Amino acid sequence: QVQFVESGGGLVQPGGSLNLSCAASGSIFSGRSMGWYRQTPGEQRTLVARIRSDGSTNYADSVKGRFTISRDNAKKLVYLQMSSLKPEDTAVYFCNTFPTYKTWGQGTQVAVSS
Repeated sequence: QVQFVESGGGLVQPGGSLNLSCAASGSIFSGRSMGWYRQTPGEQRTLVARIRSDGSTNYADSVKGRFTISRDNAKKLVYLQMSSLKPEDTAVYFCNTFPTYKTWGQGTQVAVSS
């Protein structure tokens, strides 16, 4: 059974940092690109960062230079290091494959506010 479990969110002041983690289970991780997505109320989920199985990465323009995605293939984990956080980064963050699999986790809430 495929599952994604995100963790690490919280409340942080502008300019602060957070590190998100995602544990993937099931036969979904190996050889696939993984992504971090975010969603705000009333909006669709958007791709924030993507990492291929070879470790190469892509980022949305809005987070380039501030976020870093990484993965541990042996442990089926995906990470998102976020720094220089801005209020507009406030969202629920999800991980999934890229392109996305039909199953989504609960996500982890990130709130950036003073």
